[in-house]
Amino acid sequence: MKYKAYEKIYHLMLLPGVIFLFIFSVIPMFGVVIAFQDFKIGRGIADSEWIGLENFLYLFELPDGRTIFYNTVYISAMKLIAGLIVPLAFAILLNELRLVMLKRWVQTVVYLPHFLSWVILANVFTEMLSLGGIVNRVVKWFGGEPVMFLASNKWFPFILVASDIWKDFGFSAIVYLAALAGINPALYEAAEMDGASRVKQLWYISLPSLAPTVALLATLGIGHILNAGFDQVFNLYNPLVYESGDIIDTYVYRVGLVQAQYGFATAVGLLKSVIGFVLIIVSYRLAYKYANYRIF
Repeated sequence: MKYKAYEKIYHLMLLPGVIFLFIFSVIPMFGVVIAFQDFKIGRGIADSEWIGLENFLYLFELPDGRTIFYNTVYISAMKLIAGLIVPLAFAILLNELRLVMLKRWVQTVVYLPHFLSWVILANVFTEMLSLGGIVNRVVKWFGGEPVMFLASNKWFPFILVASDIWKDFGFSAIVYLAALAGINPALYEAAEMDGASRVKQLWYISLPSLAPTVALLATLGIGHILNAGFDQVFNLYNPLVYESGDIIDTYVYRVGLVQAQYGFATAVGLLKSVIGFVLIIVSYRLAYKYANYRIF
């Protein structure tokens, strides 16, 4: 195949990105060897003692190990399910609006939270859910007792899911709105001529047309089931809710950087990466099989 001159320019444009990835993503991967060492920062990698799989075995013996894996999968699964249903419902409702100005205004308003960091939102939610916050005022107004939501293991996982959905459902709906825009208008016109109501058009045209998109997003989401959202959890949780809110990423942070158990923290992170890699391969194959999605 003849090599075209302009392709050389494209490949040169890739070079800075490749160098960046090599320096900050590939080279640091050699550090995973400390997962198999009793790593002492004063001795370095070369002189630290090799202990094989002891760090991994120690993780499985700890009650914390089971807790963090359960919390991670539980929170992430709830986010995945709610993250499919809420944006889908919102996109369908928004698509039914006939007032264009109102439709654009709603879209703009719901997009905004996506661009706010969890540092800002965590302070907002902490204030809203405090004993003197607006949520507890409403609870007391209905005759209930104030609740320390961010200190309750019962409520904390649901607060994580609800706040995550509130932040991103508007932005996630873009995919569904694009899919709805791609449906052939002739299908709706034919349905109207046959006397189909808006509900029947939704049930027999819109939802079947959105099904491949939902299947694709669901299967790709399985590959990220072990990413429950470090930024969000780290900014919202506290020691009182470690039992229900501590996930793999926050545990690695506390054990590695706060308690200085570098080898053990690396082992936990490495195990998560290996499982995540397998899940990504599985989800990619599922997406190819059921949604005809492929990159290569």
